[in-house]
Order: sequence, then C-alpha cells, then structure tokens
Amino acid sequence: MTASTRYDCIIVGGGVSGTALLYELARFTDLKRLLLLEKYDRPAQVNSHAHNNGQTLHCGDIETNYSLDKALKVKRTASMVVNYATKLPARERDQILHRMPKMVLGIGARECGQVRQRYDSFKDAYPRMQLLGRADIADIEPNVALVNGCWRKDEIIASGTPDDYCAVDFQALSESFSAQCVRMDRDKTRFSDKHVSQLYRTKVSDIRKDGSNYVLTTSRGQMLARSVVVCAGGHSLLMAQKMGLGLNYSCLPVAGSFYFTPEALNGKVYRVQNPKLPFAAVHGDHDIKERGKTRFGPTTLMLPMLERYARDTVRDFFQVQPMNQHLATTLWDLLKVSDTRNFILRNFLYEVPGLNRRLFVKEVRKIVPDIEARDIEYAEGFGGIRPQLIDRDAGELKTSEVKIVDGQGIVFNITPSLAGTGCLGNAEQDMRLVADHLGARVDWHAFKQELLLGHEDMREEPVPAPMLAQAS
Repeated sequence: MTASTRYDCIIVGGGVSGTALLYELARFTDLKRLLLLEKYDRPAQVNSHAHNNGQTLHCGDIETNYSLDKALKVKRTASMVVNYATKLPARERDQILHRMPKMVLGIGARECGQVRQRYDSFKDAYPRMQLLGRADIADIEPNVALVNGCWRKDEIIASGTPDDYCAVDFQALSESFSAQCVRMDRDKTRFSDKHVSQLYRTKVSDIRKDGSNYVLTTSRGQMLARSVVVCAGGHSLLMAQKMGLGLNYSCLPVAGSFYFTPEALNGKVYRVQNPKLPFAAVHGDHDIKERGKTRFGPTTLMLPMLERYARDTVRDFFQVQPMNQHLATTLWDLLKVSDTRNFILRNFLYEVPGLNRRLFVKEVRKIVPDIEARDIEYAEGFGGIRPQLIDRDAGELKTSEVKIVDGQGIVFNITPSLAGTGCLGNAEQDMRLVADHLGARVDWHAFKQELLLGHEDMREEPVPAPMLAQAS
C-alpha cells in the first residue's frame, strides 16, 4: 500500500458520532493521519438526519427513566454539545441549537406524585428546572392545560424549563464537525503536519487484522490503519461479527415513526415513562425543520432491516447472528409481560393505514386533549432505526450503549447512548481508547476549555466509563 492509504486511525461512518470523533482526534490529539469513510455522499444521512430522530438534546432532567446518577452523566455529555455550539458564530450556532420550553408532564394523581418527588430529588442538580402547576403550564403550553379556554379535567403537573437549549439539528451538528476538520486539514500554520481526510461515497465491505494493523477493503481500494473505530449503527455489529467479535449479540432493530399535527406546542412535552417498558413514551416536539408543525412520536416497531427506508439492509440484518434458543427465550420473556405485549401490538397497529390515526390520536390527546383524528397525519419518510442489542448469553435486552473492543486497536459502536446527544461524550471515550492504544498525546487542557467550559461549566462532573464488551 502507498503512504497515502496508511492512517493512524480510520473512522467508519459519517453520522454525528463518527464526525464528532474525527473532530476530537484532529483537534485534541497529536495523531497525524486521520480518515473518515462514509458510504453516502454527505454526513448524517441515516439516524443523524433531522427527519430520523426526535431532535432532542437529552439532559436527564425530563427523562423519568433516568436515575439521578445516570442523569448527571447525561447532563455532562449534553453540555458538551451546548458548549461546542455556543462558541460558534451565531448563524452557525442557530442552525444547530434551538431554544424552546421543555417539560415532563404528569397526568393523574399517581404521575403527578412521581413528578413532584422527582423534582425534589433533581432540583439541586438542575437549578433552572421549575415545578409547573397547571397555570404555569397554561402560560407555556396553553394547548396542554386548556380545552376551549377551560381547564382540562385531568390533574396535571410538570417539571421543566420555560426557555433552554433543548433541541438539536444533529445533521447540522455533524456537518459542523466535518467542516471544522476540513479547516484543520487546510490550516498548515497551526496543523502543519496533520492530515485529516474525509471520503464520502466510500463503502467498507471488509475489515481484517494484519499483524499490528487493520486492512479495510473499500469501494476505493484497500486502506491500512493502526486503529479503527466503527460508528455505523447496526452495520457495526455486522462488521464486528465478520471479524469473529461480538458473536454473543443479536440485533433487534427498533424503528420509530412519527405523526404531524398543525402547530400545537411551543416546545417539547414528554410523558412519565412506564417503568415496565424498555421503550420511550410518546412525546410532542415543536419540529425545528418542518415549520408550523408539531411532531408526535415515536412509535415502536420491530423491522428486519438495519436502516429505515433502505431495503437492501434487510439482507444485512439476516447476516447478523441468527435466531437461536437464547434469543428466542429473551424475546419470549419480553412478550410475557402484558404491558410490553400490549405496547408492541398497539404500536404495530399505528402503522396500519386507515386505522393508525384513529388509534394514535389517543396518545396525542394525553398531551393535547382537544386534538382530533382528522388533525393528525402520518409523517411519511420520517423516523429511524435503533439497533437494540440482545445479549444471548445473558438472556437480556441491552438498554444502554455497548462498545465491542478487541483490545488491539479496534472499536465498534453499536448503539451510542442517547443517540446524537452523546456524540461528544462517546467520542471522548473512543479518543481515550485510541490514544492509549497508539501512545498518542491528548491535549486535555484544550479539551476542557472548548467542551467542558462555556455556557455550561462541567469541570467537576465525573467522566462516565464506557460499557465495554471485551471480545476475544
């Protein structure tokens, strides 16, 4: 191979996770030759695309399925996104970050009690969070609290923030990381010996170990790297298993669809999570791309494909570790729980034309009570797939992120935690792994100044440890 095809680190996948890692390796390490490979013609065309996720910056304050300890870890990585974006020129910042109200809504005595209790436990960690009675809710989200000018019949209470950075265009964020790397590659006064390359329309078909290096077979020929990080969603697991790694995992692709209504919310309204379900409750979001519309969702549907709307990935799904007794037992354990079984059936019906709107409007009315079925429309072409992992040996569905590592220089990110919100925190973990393996220097002072300080001060927050699946 020529010198032009040899790299210190190659990143596979140009979504928000892959581009964030390229940015961090280029900006904060002394590695000289870096490369990102992406099969599409531009960054963030799969789950990071603005149509394919909830556009939410998850800070841990309104996600009721998070413990305080987990919420604080989430807050740290979300704050890194805010600190990065708020240091950009205002025009670029405003394409990425959006301010609006956010709240978690409790309906009925039981949920209202949960919201009050959670607020008392979390208020010190989130000083901008407020407990919102129905009059406060009406001031912020009148369509949630009022029906035809009168109070809704349900008891309601919420906790949240009337105005905060809580929505993100992860596609714009990914494009910003990519553009920063282009600038660093061109700036030979500051980065004289650093080469930061990005190749789009470049598909990786195979990765193999060759001595202390990795050889990647791509649509542009073979490339060699001392370390590799794969950020390709469900395809990360497929690539790992082709190398004989992560064979104890199977993939359960969970697709999410959305519905639109005319503008009904000013911001984000989440619901109290059902602790018996490993899936998110339907929430309402002021859409940052589709002006004049509110988006409700996601639904939850199991589909045998690794990318939504990419039919050729059905074949890829069936190449991942197939069904066996352990996997069947795990799925049966999920379906034995009536809440889960009913939830899955209901969400399947949400996809049936003619029936779906009449059923889904019941979920929307929990947030906006005077919505009618005729007011909602299926958001055609919106929604992504989360490749949820099943650990067949342990017989459990993994609800947190998993990294498969071989301890020799390769990392596979299957389902990064919190989707796009965790991109910079996940990249920090990968940067540590790559730097430790290659003996590279990391400029932690610059890292702290740029990502941990600024709009949010996260200097004292603990660094969350990655959940590693060590492969033999």
